[in-house]
Amino acid sequence: MKRLKESLLEYLQIALSIVLASIGLKAFLLPNGFLDGGATGISILIGEFIPIELSYILPVISLPFLILGWFTVSKRIVVKSAISIAILSLVIHFETFEAITDDKLLIAIFGGIFLGAGIGLGIKNGSVLDGSEILGIFLNERFGLPIGNVILMFNTVLFTITAFFISVEVALYSVLTFIVTGKVIDFVFIGFEDYVSLMIIGEHSKEIQRALIQEAGIGMTIIKGAQGFGSRGELDNVDIVHAVLNRIDSKRVYRIINQVDENAFIIELDVNNVKGGVLRKYLSKKNTKKLSPTIYQKHIQNEKTSS
Repeated sequence: MKRLKESLLEYLQIALSIVLASIGLKAFLLPNGFLDGGATGISILIGEFIPIELSYILPVISLPFLILGWFTVSKRIVVKSAISIAILSLVIHFETFEAITDDKLLIAIFGGIFLGAGIGLGIKNGSVLDGSEILGIFLNERFGLPIGNVILMFNTVLFTITAFFISVEVALYSVLTFIVTGKVIDFVFIGFEDYVSLMIIGEHSKEIQRALIQEAGIGMTIIKGAQGFGSRGELDNVDIVHAVLNRIDSKRVYRIINQVDENAFIIELDVNNVKGGVLRKYLSKKNTKKLSPTIYQKHIQNEKTSS
């Protein structure tokens, strides 16, 4: 029963993703001749020269990407993506939205928001509405090219062609649409909570650990560093503090570290996904977690007892 509910929720979200993407296309981009990136952008561009509706072009342009996906990603994802693209084409064909605005900046921004929300929600539920991501995965596995770079190069060529054959203005607004779409996809796919990973190396590691637990309540892992070389010369047996925290807390954590050791070496990395642990979620009080300040005192007592 639980699995049935999860599957139902998944397909309902895919249906919503199709509706959002179709609104972005029919109510904003298509009536004004704007493009997005990927297979959708190619389809719109072809439609500018050949009097064929996007609903007929999109499945044909998406087919090579789906064939690549059959040999690259999960076959279940390819099947779901093929069905989603087919339904999106039908919705675009029968949808009767009129252009909401003729303001080019609003078209680029809100068209990108709706399209990005639709594509991102689809990806989150295992369905691809645009095949350029599959091309990126394929070239990454075959030649080791970064997926993001593949998509960027693909769309650079697309927008260059747009500038040459249609107009530079349309190309520039289409680039803006692509940027907004990409940011919204990341926002939907990664989620509302954004996390960073900190690796902290300093001469006062114990004091930093205590301060972070007692003042910030964040969890951490202590990694034993055998040896290191840096601005302070050679260091032996260094404790490296590794912590994952909400980006909202990062400035506060930096301030706490600086109060203890202003010369501490800090590496900050973006975290794409995280599960479990002691993580503070500002948009969900139910899931908010924080370490008790007394946990460090218990740790010190245990160390004294064991020694």
